[in-house]
Amino acid sequence: MNKEVIVIGAGLAGVEAAYTLAEGGASVKLYEMKPKKFSPAHKYNGFAELVCSNSLKADRIESAAGMLKEEMRILGSITMESANESRVSAGGALAVDREKFSDYITERIKSHPNIEVINEEVCEIPLDKNVIIATGPLTSDSLAESIRNLCGDCLYFHDAAAPIVTYESLDKDKVFFASRYGKGEADYINCPMNQDEYKTFYNELIHAESVELKDFEKQSFEGKNKTKATDKFKVYEGCMPIEVLAGRGEDTMRFGPLKPVGLTDPHTGKRPYAVVQLRTENRDGTLYNMVGFQTNLKFGEQKRVFSLIPGLENSEFMRYGVMHRNTFINSPKLLTMHFNMREHSNIFFAGQITGVEGYIESAASGIIAGKNMLRFIHGKDMLTLPRECMLGALSNYISDETVVDFQPMGSNMGILPPLDVRIKDKKERYKQIAVRGLNKLRQVIDNCGIQQ
Repeated sequence: MNKEVIVIGAGLAGVEAAYTLAEGGASVKLYEMKPKKFSPAHKYNGFAELVCSNSLKADRIESAAGMLKEEMRILGSITMESANESRVSAGGALAVDREKFSDYITERIKSHPNIEVINEEVCEIPLDKNVIIATGPLTSDSLAESIRNLCGDCLYFHDAAAPIVTYESLDKDKVFFASRYGKGEADYINCPMNQDEYKTFYNELIHAESVELKDFEKQSFEGKNKTKATDKFKVYEGCMPIEVLAGRGEDTMRFGPLKPVGLTDPHTGKRPYAVVQLRTENRDGTLYNMVGFQTNLKFGEQKRVFSLIPGLENSEFMRYGVMHRNTFINSPKLLTMHFNMREHSNIFFAGQITGVEGYIESAASGIIAGKNMLRFIHGKDMLTLPRECMLGALSNYISDETVVDFQPMGSNMGILPPLDVRIKDKKERYKQIAVRGLNKLRQVIDNCGIQQ
């Protein structure tokens, strides 16, 4: 079997995949279009460029990000190695000097005897080769077209995601399960509002502060069905931010995603004035998506305003809504939990293009894609990570065929299976979840004989 692997893209996922493969003895051709061509967001010549923040989030293991980083260290991450060398003071977070971070990784990759760096844009996926596509959320137009040809209608060019909250954090005395007109199963959680509650929520929503999009992101939200331009950006009607919809009039939401028709509040026996619906996000029912609440509000504003919704006063947000340029595939329809395609097992994807959201999530997916490609080219069974570890849970999420309206997801404690015992203290509960996951990961690695 051909032991050569092509890795497309030298971002966080691409360098992790390339390094993992090279350390495992594979011959790697790493294609990176910089410095000949840059995406609208990239400026630095080096690999693994951190475009937004220089923070890799919290480092304590009882946080989702800290747990994932510890898993990456166990798996031999070059990202974590570089972060340790370029770390800057940031309290409890792991933050780095951007240039030193990039330069360290670039030098390690370029000097590796098993990696050949090719500074060219890849415009066509070589389907007869072993390939890992790790081109990120700003994949070039020509390659995106090739991906579209491969994936069909499962390629998206914008990220219009609604917030996700944990079921555990909802006020069960205020919400109720029901479907409109009693049709089918009671699949939705409904948060009923009276007139005063709705008006308070509406007024706070229309005056909340939004994130300003970059010019290239504004363009990506334009389409055939254009709305009138707001003072912020243009959007598709199909992914209208809830705050933009609210700005069209006080009752607009009540005739849209907050319509109360077909629902009766069992607490009052009457139809509510408005209803916010939550739909299950995963098969375990631990996460719920706020239906129709894609938004461009700042995260703090989302927490403040959406907590005004009855039942969500103390809700724990596992993902805030976002609206920005993001090329990603509908992974649950296309990928296995090993990050290769169901129909083309020699083609792997890694990074944000798979629907994992964030720096470390992208890098971590590159590690698992690299390790599984290594096993694939040697004819070994794929590495299946335990769902109790964060990377295993993310792998499961992006390949879960039951996920409806797939949107990118970052690491969070809500995607992990709950503990067998109830622990009230959240910090202690998360610590025990992390310890369990890390131990499970070490057991799998030991059983598979994988080098740490």
